[in-house]
Amino acid sequence: MAERRARVWVGIDAGKGHHWAAAVGESGFQVWSRKIDNDEAKTDARDAFVIAETSRLRRDFAAVDVPAQLVADLALLVAHRTDLVADRVRVVNRLRDMLTGIFPALERAFDWSNNKGALTLLTHRQTPAGIRRLGRTRTESWLRKRGVRSADKVADLAVEAAGAQRTVLPGETIAASIIVDLAAQLLVLDDRIRSLDKQIRETFHAHPQAHIIESMPGIGPVPVPRDSGGRTGNLHRPKRYSRRLRRVFHRSAQTSMIKDGPNRDFYLKKRAEGCGHVQALIALAGRRVNVLWALLCDGREFTPVQPVAETAA
Repeated sequence: MAERRARVWVGIDAGKGHHWAAAVGESGFQVWSRKIDNDEAKTDARDAFVIAETSRLRRDFAAVDVPAQLVADLALLVAHRTDLVADRVRVVNRLRDMLTGIFPALERAFDWSNNKGALTLLTHRQTPAGIRRLGRTRTESWLRKRGVRSADKVADLAVEAAGAQRTVLPGETIAASIIVDLAAQLLVLDDRIRSLDKQIRETFHAHPQAHIIESMPGIGPVPVPRDSGGRTGNLHRPKRYSRRLRRVFHRSAQTSMIKDGPNRDFYLKKRAEGCGHVQALIALAGRRVNVLWALLCDGREFTPVQPVAETAA
């Protein structure tokens, strides 16, 4: 008769400076705990024990078999995208400051964080007098030749702004040259971010469970908005949860509740129960975490209608 071997469950709390590993036996007692140096975050023995004990008690964990190279590639790409977006926010703010100094009417006319046509125009004309000399018809024609969408609307707003300002403000010539450079930088950054988004999407689709994750309404490979302001938010580091992951589910909940379906129904149900918008949105985000977890465990994609449970014959 084969000798029965004891089983242990190991939890590893990974960190930047070191890892901590703990092993729990079948009785639930800790049988081993050790600090392991890492030459490559926060970590402690208690967390490692909780991970090991949870893995021993629960039987509903789905196996996570993701190639280490895929995880590393996605982490590098997303970190690089975050840097580029931060650079873009800085340049947008600088551009708006420069325009306010010499051409405030034009600064107010466009959303400079999301108007490629207006940025394209700035590479050619930056002052009220310059736009007036070009005129409405030639401005629109110049924009159309460069593939600008809604060139007529961009031209209308620019010419209207130029007509509202006849005063030449101090520093206009130097400021105009800087504006050209900033506008060009933003156009290049937009192209780089767009190309990076495509690379992230392609890399993410190599994930074995990508089709399940993307089946959830409001979730995609790059679930982040295009930031435009100078405020970057509270940078206090959370100790008991992932701020980035919470933000992903919060924003995906916002997106999913726009269209009719189970997500919007759940949101409206919470509002009817007396919850405010924020509370209902948080509840929806939490609900979606549970749904995604169930989908990953079952290995199936999201469907608006809950599938009928199979009954034994």
